Amino acid sequence: MDHKMVFKIFLVLMLALITADSSWSGQKIKITHALAMAGSPKYAEDFKHFDYANPNAPKGGNIKLGAVGTFDSLNPFIIRGVPATGIGLIYDTLTVQSLDEPFTQYGLIAAKIELPQDRSWVIYHINSKAIFHDGASITAADVVFSFNLLMEKGDPMYSKYWADVKKVEALDDLRVKFYLGDKTNPELALIIGQIQVMPKHYWESRDFTQPGLEVPIASGPYKVLEFKPGRSITYQRHDDYWAKDHPVNKGRYNFDTMTYDYYRDPTVSLHAFKAGEYDFRQENSSRAWATAYTGPPFDAGFIIKEEIDNDVNQGMQGFVFNTRRDLFKDRKVREALTYAFDFEWTNKTLFFGQYTRSKSYFSNSELAASGLPGPGELKILESYRDQLPGEVFDKAYQPPETDGSGNIRSNIRKALRLLKQAGWKIQGKKLVNKKSGDPFILELLLIDPAFERVALPFKKNLSRLGIEMNIRVVDTAQFINRRRDFDFDMIVARIPQSESPGNEQREYWGSSAADITGTSNYAGIKNPVIDDIIEQVTSAPGRDELVYTTRALDRVLLWGYYVIPQWHIAKYRVAYWNKFSRPKITARYSLGFDTWWIDAGKNAKLLDFKGNLKN
Repeated sequence: MDHKMVFKIFLVLMLALITADSSWSGQKIKITHALAMAGSPKYAEDFKHFDYANPNAPKGGNIKLGAVGTFDSLNPFIIRGVPATGIGLIYDTLTVQSLDEPFTQYGLIAAKIELPQDRSWVIYHINSKAIFHDGASITAADVVFSFNLLMEKGDPMYSKYWADVKKVEALDDLRVKFYLGDKTNPELALIIGQIQVMPKHYWESRDFTQPGLEVPIASGPYKVLEFKPGRSITYQRHDDYWAKDHPVNKGRYNFDTMTYDYYRDPTVSLHAFKAGEYDFRQENSSRAWATAYTGPPFDAGFIIKEEIDNDVNQGMQGFVFNTRRDLFKDRKVREALTYAFDFEWTNKTLFFGQYTRSKSYFSNSELAASGLPGPGELKILESYRDQLPGEVFDKAYQPPETDGSGNIRSNIRKALRLLKQAGWKIQGKKLVNKKSGDPFILELLLIDPAFERVALPFKKNLSRLGIEMNIRVVDTAQFINRRRDFDFDMIVARIPQSESPGNEQREYWGSSAADITGTSNYAGIKNPVIDDIIEQVTSAPGRDELVYTTRALDRVLLWGYYVIPQWHIAKYRVAYWNKFSRPKITARYSLGFDTWWIDAGKNAKLLDFKGNLKN
């Protein structure tokens, strides 16, 4: 064989290897099992399971969980109604995100993902084994239908999240193509894979815009077994689930049934847990965590109280100003009110020192801005210097601090100076507008009565500024409706964040989302600089660029004083009746409760203990 023929054979073999390795081919097209936002996927095409899942976890058993509030809908995709907790368990998505990588999506309904190097489009190849619960095959037409339905009639967040998708079409029964209008947004191809696929044959004859309690057909690991509206809902593991042995699911979804019982408030829910009414609980109240998790079951080891560290981006929780209201349009007014919240006293007195003050919209992550801007951040921020506060460039953001004694005279003086600069004055112990004479009165809208203990000291400090704050606690449905309709002055909200921010930032802070009913831009932010930086976040070409661009966004948000930052904790505080076992490896970015299982030996001992208590 001559050397030319040897060379040709070598080229053929190399091309075959390239195709098998899912790398870019000569036509710059890639067909792969997974997409990573940066770098390569951690798990190879032939992976058997995620590292944080135990593939040998036993299936079986029934668990109960607690939920607070109520529900009146089994449709989680619209802004109307209150959907049942856990309803997402019945749905499958095109791809599944791994929980030990910043952002990588692995195929589920999509057996393969095809896209060009410029990411101008993406084709999802449907797994031919994928079926809905009624036995009908999942097709490309179902994906097209689901996408268009969510964009046209779903919660407005979908139309923002996928705004850069220009067209979607079914190429055949098993291939669906999305045309991506913004080639500079590397995240777009990944987030399309998060779509929950609904059956066209079910929904095309129903009104998708209405909340309802008809059990929908879906395709996920669980089905709705039974429910009592507003009281409980039970999901049953689907024995014929098409993807039960799929690598992304191996070792997950181990319980036969999962029941969510509803309670009117967290205090009642906690008492029910301690009485054995349900099995697992994540605690959000530091006071309860420090004082309430005691008693014979804890002493005997039948209830486990545990803190589990995590690296999860904690986002931002705080008092959110509704800047649509004239009262909060002035940045100096918003800044002034931050001086009235005494975190140090609150943390020491109410929270037993368990929390860390949040100083970022991306707390507990590398995305959080700190110190002065670095070179990458400055490169972005400099072009907006004349539109931004000078502090963005020459000061590290730091919320007002106190010594924790409750004496905040210094902060009160600073706040009053800012309020006077903004056109307010003290008149008869009341803060009034210099021009109109109107008093400064606001309402804090709450959903959780337990939060009043935080709000009341804040109210007292505001009264020292001459500000009257009324605290109003409402039920879940009323809170959601008032928040959707912007019928509030101030709320407490948590804005969650992922390890890979992208399109959702438009929904959180973008001008185009500010006045859309049901938006997550609770503050009503309309700032062209923020809009521009969000677009740079979504188009960041690599991880390094994403990090410093997100930090730049963080700085502009912080110095805008749209929120009075509260706190975060980088631990899961969990308590559970001792019937569970879990994998040795905990996912870096999630608790991963869906990888736990019921341990037969532990459960037998627990049943004996509970039986003895009744006797």
